[in-house]
Amino acid sequence: MTNDQFVSAAQAAERAMRDVFPETPLMRNDHLSKKYGADIWLKREDLSPVRSYKLRGAFNAMRKVIDRHDTFVCASAGNHAQGVAFMCRHFGVRGVVFMPVTTPAQKVQKTAMFGGSFVEIKLIGDYFDDTLASAQAYCTDHSAHFLSPFDDEDVIEGQASVAVEIERQLGRVPEHLVLPVGGGGLSSACYSYYAGACDYTFVEPTGAPSLARALETGAPTDVSPIDSFVDGAAVAKIGARTFERLKSVPRDSVMHLPEDRICMTITEMLNVEGIVLEPAGALSIEALGDLQEDIAGKTVVCVASGGNFDFERLPEVKERAQRYASLKKYFILRLPQRPGALKDFLDYLGPSDNITRFEYLKKSARNFGSVLIGIETDDPENFVQFFENLDRAGLTYTDITNNETLAQFVI
Repeated sequence: MTNDQFVSAAQAAERAMRDVFPETPLMRNDHLSKKYGADIWLKREDLSPVRSYKLRGAFNAMRKVIDRHDTFVCASAGNHAQGVAFMCRHFGVRGVVFMPVTTPAQKVQKTAMFGGSFVEIKLIGDYFDDTLASAQAYCTDHSAHFLSPFDDEDVIEGQASVAVEIERQLGRVPEHLVLPVGGGGLSSACYSYYAGACDYTFVEPTGAPSLARALETGAPTDVSPIDSFVDGAAVAKIGARTFERLKSVPRDSVMHLPEDRICMTITEMLNVEGIVLEPAGALSIEALGDLQEDIAGKTVVCVASGGNFDFERLPEVKERAQRYASLKKYFILRLPQRPGALKDFLDYLGPSDNITRFEYLKKSARNFGSVLIGIETDDPENFVQFFENLDRAGLTYTDITNNETLAQFVI
């Protein structure tokens, strides 16, 4: 397929979608525009019927083969499952959705809600590879059609409808487009659609650099083990078809963001704008901080790819954001085991310092005991004074805030 043919196919897919769901809004964001000195627009895929762009690819892939198949299968722990379920109900066909046993109940329930009586959910495997293998085996045994989450030309074509809508809504191609990258379906689609008409930034979570590694090696390469926190973009290996479309992008156009840093945008957009974003949906917005000089005065579109956020994760997101911003720290303190030692320690705290964690068990026959302490404050500089106070008192302490091994057990 030539690029012109791809563009025409994407436009046709976008037109066909209008019989199923409305276009998602492209909204100028005054807060971000002022903050970064640019004309910042958000493509709100979090406002689609399933709160992500995934139903676009599912719709396009299914409509191409709907006359040849009556059972569709996918393996997914999140947005792809919901998009497929929604489209199975729309087309009135049977869907079988395989999800890991460890999938949060909220995601299972939403998939069931979107699919209704047309979808059967099978919880199989603790890890996604086991789930995927079971889904593919089911397809073989039942002559069902497997719907890939990203590595499929019809899926890519469907995701390109995002670019079609942006150009129409903006009235032109943006000067700079910021895209999250997981398996590459959305990013390769938009890159193929606009080609060299704009500048791009492709954003990956630090814990799953699948595009960057593929560009280094020249082919899709498994980057396991990955950090699954940014679940909508945490993919161990970029797709073969998607990478074929992305293999020419400059390496310096690929950006990596730490998972904790992404949490800062999730909390900011919720508190300031009232916008609920999942971690992958916040990737493109958080990237603006590193792009400020390059995008000054330009028209920039960030694709907010999804808003499927379980509010049970909010305490963790706040925790990680505060740790990244150095507003919260954890440390192990060696405290004298004597009357009044704790009272003395409290005098070392500043007026804005708040103890959020304190675990201590007196040890017999010892002069000192170890205390796990968490402290939250409103300015990172407050910790400078606090640690100076501890040093003057001659107390021994270890900052474990960024020790991921310890954090898994004690934070």
